[in-house]
Amino acid sequence: MASINELDFEELLKQYDYNFQKGDLVKGVVCGYDSTGAMVDIGAKTIAIVPEREAVDKGENIEDKLKKDQEYEFLIIREEDEDGKFLLSRKKVDLAYAWKELEKAKTADETILGTIAGIVKGGLLIDISGVRGFVPSSQLRSKETELEVGSKIELKILTLDPQQNNFILSNKKVYEDSAVEARKNVFSQIEPGQVVKGDVVRITDFGAFIDLGGIDGLLPLSQLSWRWIDHPTDILNVGDKIDVEVIAVDHDKQRVSLSLKNLEPDPWLEAEKQIKEGDKVEGTITRIKHFGAFVEVFPGVEALLPHNEVEELQNKQDCLLKVGDKVMTYILKFNPTDKRIALTVNEPEIKAELKEVPAKESSADEPETDSANAE
Repeated sequence: MASINELDFEELLKQYDYNFQKGDLVKGVVCGYDSTGAMVDIGAKTIAIVPEREAVDKGENIEDKLKKDQEYEFLIIREEDEDGKFLLSRKKVDLAYAWKELEKAKTADETILGTIAGIVKGGLLIDISGVRGFVPSSQLRSKETELEVGSKIELKILTLDPQQNNFILSNKKVYEDSAVEARKNVFSQIEPGQVVKGDVVRITDFGAFIDLGGIDGLLPLSQLSWRWIDHPTDILNVGDKIDVEVIAVDHDKQRVSLSLKNLEPDPWLEAEKQIKEGDKVEGTITRIKHFGAFVEVFPGVEALLPHNEVEELQNKQDCLLKVGDKVMTYILKFNPTDKRIALTVNEPEIKAELKEVPAKESSADEPETDSANAE
């Protein structure tokens, strides 16, 4: 039997000359598995052990996570025991690298994808590469009831402190930041006169807000239709997709004004062809105010019947007029440029004069009757 001389023995011991301590990061090759976890050769006198809990989550297979004959990095979580074995962790290494990646993402203000691990009072628990974070309800764009455990969600990091294990995220900030960029893009392209597509996102008493793809434009009540509209919900619903015309852009205040009625033919142009002062017309009362009643005398064209004329008509018919009633009136004044029509319940004198006085050539010195300016 060959003997080992002292020199050979010293060389053999040098192979295991190490000073591994708890907290050290070491490299090791997976050489097998046992009932407790994976066995790893890190260059010590004996094989080190990676417990299953320090390698995989519940339901995962350690052999898939730590493949045999492959080299990985591990953290020593317990120094040599009486049997000379070290205890290692792969999870803590993954976690350390995950924190580093999160720090990079925060520095770069990147959007990251997280998995909803739980829905709790006040927000969401999020898992990102094994790191647990929290999204407060105030930082959610959607309600918690609209989200599901296991689903993915886009996030941005608000605060990050590995030492205190503090990790706060925001879902709302993703959309706010993207909205700012989208607003810049839209405002660089939009200009008055353009017809654009949008979604009705909010309705108020004074109009509707239309999402133009990053900015909300205002569609005022007066720009909804040529006809009288009591409330935007008379013709619009949240979620409707509509075409609108841009009528004004304020770059300083970042406001856009829109019109729906500009996409329809102007009814006053057609009314000008068919209506003249002195005509007898039947119309429908659309509004009643203290100063008179508005009457639609042509589709989309309203005229004013003054208060004293309303009272006279009510006395003649022995009833109170109301919205929806049809009335017979005469065109007293018609100003298509300013889009104004004044009505009267009595036949205008100009029409009576035309019936009684024979037509004659007008003298150059005789001024023509200007019925449009007559009071």
